[in-house]
Amino acid sequence: MSTELRFALVLAGILFNQAATAAGSAEKGKAAYVQHGCWQCHGFAGQGGVTGPKLAPNPMPPEALSAFVRNTRGAMPPYQAAILSDGDLADIHAYLLSIPKAPDYKSIPLLNH
Repeated sequence: MSTELRFALVLAGILFNQAATAAGSAEKGKAAYVQHGCWQCHGFAGQGGVTGPKLAPNPMPPEALSAFVRNTRGAMPPYQAAILSDGDLADIHAYLLSIPKAPDYKSIPLLNH
């Protein structure tokens, strides 16, 4: 495969991923995140908790999130489309992307005495 073709395919993948992410609404995603109880294990800001891993500020790609949520095993039950729609997942992904990264501890004066 030529370098130009590889570059074009990678660029198309990046643009497709951004377009898929842009389709979600962070505001609706926050509501769905709360409504479906995601916060109970993953924290209100996706920071993770005792039973759920950190989801924000850098969530997995939307396709991976969907595949995981639909086919998970273990403590987290799988959420089928009848319970959590693809639109809800896109919105939740947009919400997770909207959560700002925590400041570096070096920028917090109280922590640097």
